[in-house]
Amino acid sequence: MSLTEQRVSELETKVAFQEETIDSLNHTVVELNRRLDLMQRQLKQLADKMMATGPSQIATQAEETPPPHY
Repeated sequence: MSLTEQRVSELETKVAFQEETIDSLNHTVVELNRRLDLMQRQLKQLADKMMATGPSQIATQAEETPPPHY
């Protein structure tokens, strides 16, 4: 095998490995985007649910009566 053939073979091997790596990374990105979309929908549902429950029943700092030792 000549030097040129050897170099071409090495380059073909590297390209094949890079293609496999890119495909794997692409699948990972697609899966992460799917999970992110799901979490965004869940967060919106949770926020909508909290807004639908009405005003908070917790008193604000100004509405709180001071403790007896003041």
